[in-house]
Amino acid sequence: MQRIFMDFPVPDDGIVVGGEDAYHLLRVLRMKPGAEFIITDPDGRDHCCVITGVEADRLLASKKSTRNNLSEPPYRVTLYQGMPKGDKTDTIVQKAVELGAAQIVFVVTERSVSRPDEQSAAKKTVRLSRIAAGAAAQCGRAGIPSVRFLPDFTSALVEAVSADLPLFCYEGGGTPLPDLLGSVNEGCFAQNLNLSVLIGPEGGFSEREAREAEDAGCRFCTLGPRILRTETAGIHVLSCLSYQFEK
Repeated sequence: MQRIFMDFPVPDDGIVVGGEDAYHLLRVLRMKPGAEFIITDPDGRDHCCVITGVEADRLLASKKSTRNNLSEPPYRVTLYQGMPKGDKTDTIVQKAVELGAAQIVFVVTERSVSRPDEQSAAKKTVRLSRIAAGAAAQCGRAGIPSVRFLPDFTSALVEAVSADLPLFCYEGGGTPLPDLLGSVNEGCFAQNLNLSVLIGPEGGFSEREAREAEDAGCRFCTLGPRILRTETAGIHVLSCLSYQFEK
């Protein structure tokens, strides 16, 4: 069922949907009065609604039923992704949202080839936020994960190490990811444990960045015997988290 998100409480009746959401439901999907869709509110509840009328570029609806959204993982993970080249950002955002990331933060690192300025980053944020919204609606998330940009590795590291488990994914050495996750008390994850995952760009992290991460207290981990592309590595880690802790 088609899903949209609202940032305010959903009334029982007299629901008005406008803007891009109304355009998508009415013009793209060609939904008519009597059709049903889901509105997810800020508290993570899903409201099954039925269209009762159409007025120009907006639709009217009423609520049929409400239930809690159960799609969110029992942990909160932020993906700090070294800024990749080209349109790899699109795939990373889409798949990270599907796999449960709460935030996706693109970081300009020493070896990043793509280095968007503030204006370019702002434009990219708007476009990638739309991709995140579409992915969240498609896979039934309880909210839309945020997408941000940070201009340097140090800024990202300051944020990342505040997590309960900051994972620094590094081909230069560390604990195999399955072993590291297996050593974590699973019960903690049911209590909203925060994780951060740092992934390098094409070419990986520099030795200086690795030393800085080690000094800051990151947990170094390896992702197996093969070197993964930057757009694959984060997806791999998020999949491992889901497998380990969403049983």
